[in-house]
Amino acid sequence: MKHDKALLTLALLLATLSWPWVANAQAAHPTAARDLQLSVFGGLTGVFTGLAGGKNFSVTAGGDLALPAWRSIRPALEIRGTYPVDRGLVDSQKSVEGGLRVDFLLNHRIHPYADFLFGRGQMNYYQDQYFFNNEVYGLTTTYIDSAGLGFDYDLSDHLSLKVDAQAVRWGSAPTTSGTIYSTAGTLGVVYRFGFGGGRR
Repeated sequence: MKHDKALLTLALLLATLSWPWVANAQAAHPTAARDLQLSVFGGLTGVFTGLAGGKNFSVTAGGDLALPAWRSIRPALEIRGTYPVDRGLVDSQKSVEGGLRVDFLLNHRIHPYADFLFGRGQMNYYQDQYFFNNEVYGLTTTYIDSAGLGFDYDLSDHLSLKVDAQAVRWGSAPTTSGTIYSTAGTLGVVYRFGFGGGRR
C-alpha cells in the first residue's frame, strides 16, 4: 500500500512539474503536441542486491513522456518500479523511482539512452532476520537514487525491444558504511502510443 502511494505521488509530481513546460510549448508551437510521445515498458530483471551476495529475480515496469527533441537529443520524464518475484536467500528489493531520461537519436532503429532517477526503496530480509552489529533487521525503507544506461531497438513504429542496466545507491542499509549499491539488468519490451507520431 505504501508502495502504491509512493508511485502515485511520483506520477503526480512529474505531471505537475512537466505541465507548465508542455502548455507553454503548445502555445508557442501548435505542432508541439505531436512532438510529445508517451510510452510504457515492462520486462524481467536480474538484481545483484549488493548485500552479502544477495540476488533477486524481479519484474520492472514503467512509462516515459518524451518531450520535443533538440538536435539529436530528446529529454523524457520517466517513472519506473521494480518488484521481486524470486526474493533470494539474503534480501529482496522493491522500489519506485522517477526522474529524467535522455535519448540519443543517432540511429533509425537503435536508440541509446541514459537516465537519472530517485525515489524510495524497501529491503525485506530473508525470514525477516538479518543480523548486523548485534541487531536483527526485518526490513529497511530508505531513499534511493540511480543512474542507468540502455537502448531500445525498434521492431515497428510502436513496439521496441529494451535492454537496460541500472546502478542503484541505497541510502540506508545494515552495513559498515550505512549504504549499499545494487545493480540491475532488464530485458523487456516498449509500447509507444500513437499520438506522438513515429520515432525521429
